[in-house]
Amino acid sequence: MARDPDQGGAYVFDLVDDDTADLEVPPALSGAAAGDDPDGAGPDGADPAAGGPTPSGELGARARAFAPVAALLAVVLGTGFAVDGLRDDLRMQRMRDVPGGVVDVSSPLEERWSWDGAVGTPSATAQGRENDVALLGGLLAFQSDRELVALDPATGDEAWTVPLGADPDCGPMGTAGWTEVITPTLVCLAGPAEDREAMVIGPDGVVASARPLGAADERRYGPARPGPGGMVLRAKRVGPEPAEGRGDAECTDTWECTGTVESGRDLEVRAEDAATGTERWTVTVPFRPTPADQCNNWSGSSWDRAGRMTGPDEMIDAEAFGAQLTGGLVHLDGCGVVAGLTLEGEALGLEIESGTGGVMSLRSGGYVEYVYVDDEVRTTLYRADGEMIAEVDGYVGEPSAADSPEPATLLAPGGGEQRMRAYEADGTPLWDVPSPTDAQLFIAQVAGSAIVGSWSGAVYGMDLATGEERWTWNVSDSDDEGAGDLYATRGFTDGQSVLLVTQSGAGGFGLVALDVLSGDVLWERRAPTDPDEGAFSSGFVAVDGNLLVVTPAGVKGLG
Repeated sequence: MARDPDQGGAYVFDLVDDDTADLEVPPALSGAAAGDDPDGAGPDGADPAAGGPTPSGELGARARAFAPVAALLAVVLGTGFAVDGLRDDLRMQRMRDVPGGVVDVSSPLEERWSWDGAVGTPSATAQGRENDVALLGGLLAFQSDRELVALDPATGDEAWTVPLGADPDCGPMGTAGWTEVITPTLVCLAGPAEDREAMVIGPDGVVASARPLGAADERRYGPARPGPGGMVLRAKRVGPEPAEGRGDAECTDTWECTGTVESGRDLEVRAEDAATGTERWTVTVPFRPTPADQCNNWSGSSWDRAGRMTGPDEMIDAEAFGAQLTGGLVHLDGCGVVAGLTLEGEALGLEIESGTGGVMSLRSGGYVEYVYVDDEVRTTLYRADGEMIAEVDGYVGEPSAADSPEPATLLAPGGGEQRMRAYEADGTPLWDVPSPTDAQLFIAQVAGSAIVGSWSGAVYGMDLATGEERWTWNVSDSDDEGAGDLYATRGFTDGQSVLLVTQSGAGGFGLVALDVLSGDVLWERRAPTDPDEGAFSSGFVAVDGNLLVVTPAGVKGLG
């Protein structure tokens, strides 16, 4: 500044663009002092250099980093910004960097843009996997026929497209609305069987590397699939053919299976660097006897990407196996094998009996292993390196939406004892209280509240520090005449409100926004079911603070 204000005249500021990141917001005006983000203002430590895949994306990230500074200068100069406005701006910016975060859900959302085209591939659809997408560097990425497409979530414009070639298979991806996948890169395999290639694609849409996949490697290690962490995964059954065969397992023409598949071969999984082909790790999962009705309940996700099972005999095929590949886990499923493989090749859940549990990854980088025993559930918590942290009661999970990027509180609602338990990310117990009768789903963690849903339609707001119930919203409170069978499937938040995605028993979907502190309904909308009226499904996903709905026929942006 050129002079003290008491000397009269105007302020003069030297604005040096390269040093804006070094400016600090005084604590008295920061989000923490205002009761907002306890870690301070700004985009939660986001690196401006990684803010977007294009020059305009980089400028957007720099502008977001500079926004709190600009707002502070405006307050000092008395040019119209209020502290409340600054706080609100910081909250909205934070929502771009948190799971399930949307800039604003307090007012009714309408369609702002649409992108029409195929989402997914025929092979994915044949396995019952539709709406497969990934969140890649602030963009929504997905396969569309023989291309990889990335959309700007604010406008619906194509940020870039990458031609893939024949029979493409990209990952990791997850079904929008169910298994959200955030990844720094995608691996795509494409081309005919005799000339297949692995490509690593970053958020800028540039193919960072391309490598031929030799037929000899497939014969030696098994078919290739794109995996998380920039890996190509291969898997095959290994060992001698068992003499006993299927044991007493059999299935009728009506798919009723009895007996046990007593013997089978182990499963070997190899992870190799997608760019170089260098082996990262190899894990062998041993075969274990499996009830016939659980032998191949692998959710249509066969390793060779074949279609769904076509006959009862395939239910007890001891060679069959598949996997669900997410951003942090390779979950194997098949006859005689259940396991979760971490990014470092640690095998979890090897003692889980088929049909009695599984392994999931957490956004914090850890893992949970859950097992059902006599109508009770036990959960084991693991660190990102696979080291066990603790064993706790209940089916422990994290919320689908949160107002902070920090590790969420872990909640275990419901269960045979009708208790609800809360834990810190390291397994430290927080509280244990009687559960609302049918509470089952941890929807959101917002403003010190846990938002918990039930299959009967009730949604509960609970004090995250004590477990005390603050409010209840029931479907009977809805203004929708057809809402009698609604229940919430997941949620999104803007840090003050929670937006529930609801589903009816007839398969229709809708949106209900609640005030987090009171549970009051802010607005609600039943989605149209007629395609001519803009029907949508359950494929909602939040990308960089924008709410999108994904269908096999396209993507819509709401706002």
